[in-house]
Amino acid sequence: MTKLTDSKARTTKPGENPITDGTVPGLRLHPGKVAGRGKWIMRYVSPSTGKPREMGFGGYPDVTLQEVRERAAEARKLVRGGIDPIDHRNAQTKAVRADAEMLTFEEAAQRSYEDRKAGWKNAKHTAQWIQTLTRYAFPKIGTRKVDSLRVRDFADVLRPIWLEKPETASRIKQRCDAVLEWCIAQELIGANPVKSVGSLLPKQPRMRERVVRFPSLPWQDVPEFVRGTLHKEKPSLSAVMLEFLILTAARSGEVRAMTWDEVDFETPTWTVPASRMKAGVEHRVPLSDRAVEILRAQEAKAEHPFLVFPSARGKVTTDMILTKFLRDKQVPSDVKGRFATAHGMRATFRNWASENGYPQEAAERALSHQVRNAVQWSYDRSDLLDQRRIMMQAWSDFVCNRGAENTKIVPLRQAQ
Repeated sequence: MTKLTDSKARTTKPGENPITDGTVPGLRLHPGKVAGRGKWIMRYVSPSTGKPREMGFGGYPDVTLQEVRERAAEARKLVRGGIDPIDHRNAQTKAVRADAEMLTFEEAAQRSYEDRKAGWKNAKHTAQWIQTLTRYAFPKIGTRKVDSLRVRDFADVLRPIWLEKPETASRIKQRCDAVLEWCIAQELIGANPVKSVGSLLPKQPRMRERVVRFPSLPWQDVPEFVRGTLHKEKPSLSAVMLEFLILTAARSGEVRAMTWDEVDFETPTWTVPASRMKAGVEHRVPLSDRAVEILRAQEAKAEHPFLVFPSARGKVTTDMILTKFLRDKQVPSDVKGRFATAHGMRATFRNWASENGYPQEAAERALSHQVRNAVQWSYDRSDLLDQRRIMMQAWSDFVCNRGAENTKIVPLRQAQ
C-alpha cells in the first residue's frame, strides 16, 4: 500500500474520497471544504464493546503527518492492550478538568515556583519571586480556583500599586503570567487572562520616569568625607568597608562577601567571580595603592580564613551595615532630605570620571556595566583593565587627597 505524503495531502480537494495513510491501520485523511486541508480520523474496533468507532486527531496541516502518525500509533497500542483510546482520552480530560476545578491560584503558584527555582542562580530573586505573590496576590486571589480567574481579578490585584509602585506591579504581573502559563502547559486552563490585564489599567509611567536615583555624595565632597569621617576616629569595620567600596566603585554585596582567593596582590587585582556579579559575568577590579593598604591591614588581622570583611560572628555582614553607618553620620546627598547611600557612591565615582574627562567605556566597565549591544560585545572582549588601573589610581589619589600628580587622564586609544 502506498504511504500518504505531505505533497499528496497538500493537493487534496473538497469532495474527494478519504486518503488512507498507509502506515497506521485505519488512519485516513478526510478532505475538508478548502483545498489542501482535511481532518484526521482513525477507524478501529473498540475492545470494550466490539463495535467500530472513529477517533479524530485534529485537522491537517495544523496536525502534521508525522504528529498524527505518532498519536494514532499510540491509540493502536492501547487497542492492542484492551483499552478503548477514546474512553482513555475522555478519562484523562475529565481528570485534568477535576484538577483545574480543585487547584487554587496559590497552589498553582507554589507548584510553578518549585518547578522553576532550580534554574535560578540569584538567591534573592528566588526568594522574592514567591514573596511578592504572597504579599500582593494571594490575599486577593490565592484561594480562587485557577479556572475561575478572569482578567478583572488580576487587574484588582495590580490596581492599588500599578501607578504608585510600577516596578513592583510589573514584576507581579510577570509572575502571575508565569503561573498561568504553567497552568496552560499542565492543561489546567485554555487561556491566560493576565495577557489582557493592561486593557483594564491606566498607562504606567515611562521607564525613564520610573528610574529611582540612589542618593549619592557629590564627588567634590568625597575627600573631606574620607578625611573628616572615615579617617577621623579608630577605623570601624563599616568605615573600612565603605572606604574600600568607594575606592573600587563596587556594589555593597560584592564587597561584603569578598574572599581572599579573589585577591591577587602581585597584579594587584580583585577578580569577582560571575556567580557573585549582578550580570553573571566575571569582573576584574584594578586595586589602587590605598585599596591594597586596606586589604593588607585586613590580612594582618587574620580574622577569618576566607572572608576579607567578616562580621564579629565570622559571617558575611548584613546589607544594612553601610546604610546604617551613613545614616548615623548623617552624610548628605544630592537628593534633598535624604542621606547618601552606599550604592550611590558608584554614581559619585561615575560623575567624577565624567567631570575629569575619563572615557565613558572605561568608567562604565569600572562599574561592571555593559556599554555595547550584544553583537558589539561579542567582538570586543577587552575589559580595559590597564586603562582602568590608571583611572582607579587617580580616583584613589583624589579620594585620599594624595595630590594631583598621578591624575593624568589617558585617552582610550593609548591604554588599549
